[in-house]
Amino acid sequence: MNDVGRRSFEGPPRVALEPAGTRPWLVDAIEAGGGIVVPLAEAEAIVWATPTGPQVLADAVASAPNTHWVQLPWAGIEPLVDVLDDSHLWTCGKGVYAEPVAEHVLMLALAGLRGLADYGPASTWMGQHGQNLLGANLVILGAGGITDSLLRLLGPFGCTITVVRRRDDPIDGADLVITMDHLDGALATADVVVLALSLTPETTGLFDARRLSMMKPTAWLVNVARGGHIVTDDLVRALNEGVIGGAALDVTDPEPLPDGHPLWSTPNTIITPHVGNTLEMAKPLLSARITENVRRFATGEPLIGTVDLASGY
Repeated sequence: MNDVGRRSFEGPPRVALEPAGTRPWLVDAIEAGGGIVVPLAEAEAIVWATPTGPQVLADAVASAPNTHWVQLPWAGIEPLVDVLDDSHLWTCGKGVYAEPVAEHVLMLALAGLRGLADYGPASTWMGQHGQNLLGANLVILGAGGITDSLLRLLGPFGCTITVVRRRDDPIDGADLVITMDHLDGALATADVVVLALSLTPETTGLFDARRLSMMKPTAWLVNVARGGHIVTDDLVRALNEGVIGGAALDVTDPEPLPDGHPLWSTPNTIITPHVGNTLEMAKPLLSARITENVRRFATGEPLIGTVDLASGY
């Protein structure tokens, strides 16, 4: 750990769980790591435990002048980017929820390719259609924990997998790794395109009408990242016109998706309400991360899931 985030006190780490009274089960996680839960004014670290506005977080940090480290509970930190500063060490939940979200991707891809968008709501016997995931071509955007887990889960399916990331370093389980400037060429042969990347200014609106038109008319778009990666109006139009085979969305823009929104009635669309990771799934996973980071904070070891302020994730 560099000087930012380094402890200046002896004894057990003094950690505030904020906002006060939220997710009390995290008290056990802090204590399991050797920490003690204290009020904000006495804290050298903060475990932030609930989705609130950035100003609430900023006010809490300002009320804890001895705080060196702040743990955020989510993998995506885009609503809070303007609050993060270089005088604190910030960690987030990146990688914590990779396993359940990767499992959700697998479910959505199979459901889409196998026609569940049609067969699920049907009330009459229908004709046959569907594609195999076995041997399919996949393009996965993002190279974080979700992709690591997904590559392992996809192993038995014998897919040809291209991962798109900032640099083209090889990844175990991927047949090809390319950078974003080669994305357009990869879309033309993909049976499934998976969005599992952080939302930044560069990736906002990444899938607009132009990129959707580059996909195969049978291809499925699976999004478990953030709704803002897709231009929703363009997706609705592409689905209605059969430009792509379908979309399986665990995240949407806007979110929650309002009643009556056109996405609810577009063909070949599967929508789940941001449940790739649920609270019950998250409890043991987030608890384990916080316990380990509190332990590391106490001993001066590098923390897990540090935020890259320059990159915004």
